[in-house]
Parts: sequence; structure tokens; C-alpha cells
Amino acid sequence: MKKFVLLCCLCLLLSGCQAAPEITTAPTTQPTTTAETTVETTAETTQTPTVPREFGYEGDYLTCLTEETLLGIDVSSFQKEIDWEQVKAAGIEFVMIRVGFRGYGEKGGLVEDKYAQANYQGAKAAGLKIGGYFFSQATTEAEAVEEADYVKQLTQGWEMDMPFGFDWECHTEEYRTANVDAQTLTACTKAFCEAMGGNVILYANPAQSPKEMLWEEVSQYGLWLGDYAERPENPETLTMWQYTNHGKVPGIQGNVDINLYFPQ
Repeated sequence: MKKFVLLCCLCLLLSGCQAAPEITTAPTTQPTTTAETTVETTAETTQTPTVPREFGYEGDYLTCLTEETLLGIDVSSFQKEIDWEQVKAAGIEFVMIRVGFRGYGEKGGLVEDKYAQANYQGAKAAGLKIGGYFFSQATTEAEAVEEADYVKQLTQGWEMDMPFGFDWECHTEEYRTANVDAQTLTACTKAFCEAMGGNVILYANPAQSPKEMLWEEVSQYGLWLGDYAERPENPETLTMWQYTNHGKVPGIQGNVDINLYFPQ
């Protein structure tokens, strides 16, 4: 999975101060009273400094040394059958299950991941926290809503503890998404997220090109970044970090993506 990078900034507005007018004397037949002048002072706006996220290995898996994280994997039909009891025993706490995808070609049909239901049942029985994701090739808002409706149909009855991942990708000119511009991509993303009810995380990758998204318009959604460097750029902005796509986990044949989730 590969994607685009999050660029967002936050602005703070400082409040001003204003003095209330002085109230002068009452009629001379009454005791003279003067109201105290009230001055509103502006309290200094302070922010708790963000503690830089530092990472290190505990055994076979990366962890954050400066705050609580959850260790998880994301899986699809590429991993085939999984022994979820072994996965749980290895220390994996959550899984993001690919529910389905839209085809790359012009027709772009919707397809259920053939292992999605088995992965859900197995991971749930083993006691893992459950999330999911959908590989999108939406080129219009209507297609994005269609994808969300398809996801809701396929996951009816699922109990999910994690956000749901919107994984929109375009890697080559052969992809049906090749000519989607930033405004359209942003509109598709918003349409999917709103149709899902808002509990969505957006997958991206620094190697994703040349697509851009208008991130300020979707900044309320968390960023799930696939970045296989030793340390991602600006890790404090991430909700989830997919730190490798060559992970090894007991119970899974071959490689698997491994993630760190930062509870908000």
C-alpha cells in the first residue's frame, strides 16, 4: 500500500484585552459611589509541548519508548490462511483486515477479499482488536459512496475496535485513478469517510506520486502512514505507522505489514 503525504498546519488566534469604562458619581443627594474599573487581562495562551516520539525494539517488534502504543498487523488474501492463536501469542494486539477492493481496470468492479470473513472470525476468537480497510480506486464521489456502502454490507455484524482504513492508490498510468486530480481525490475521500460515519483513517505513503490531496479539508481524520524508514518524518502527526512490509509473525507464512497505533 502506498500513498500521499499529510501536509497540515494549525493556527492559534490570540485574544486581546479591553478595559471596562469607569462608572462615575451618583446624584449629590445620595452617597457618592464609584464602581471599580474592571480590566480584563489576557491569560497567556500556552500549549503542552509535544513529546517527541522515540522508537526502539522490544524483542522482534518496534515500539514507541515515549508513549503507549498498540502493536498490530494488516492482512489480506496475500497472507492466505492464518493461525490467529499464534499471532496473538506473539504479542500482536490488533489487525486491520482488508475487506475488499475495487479493480484497477476501467470497469473497476467491487470485489470482496476472499479471506476477509475468515480473518475476522479467527482474529476475533483469538482476542485481537479488529479494524479493516478497503483498497479504493474511486474516481467520483458516487463511486466512493458505493465503496463505503459495499464495506458496510460486507462487515454487517462485525464488532470493530479500530478505525477503518481508506486506502486510495495510484501507482502507474494503467490505474483507472491515473487522471484523478487533487480536488476530486479530496472529494472522494470526504464522501467515503462521511458515508462510513466518520471513524476512518487515511492511508498514505511518502513514495506515492504524483498525487496530492487537499489535506486541510480532511484533517479531522487520522493519518495511517506506510513509511519504512527507521523513523518517519513528523511521527507526532501520525495516528498509525506501518513501519515495515517485511514483518515476520508466528502463524503467518511469508511477510506481513506491521503497524504501531497511537491511541488518541
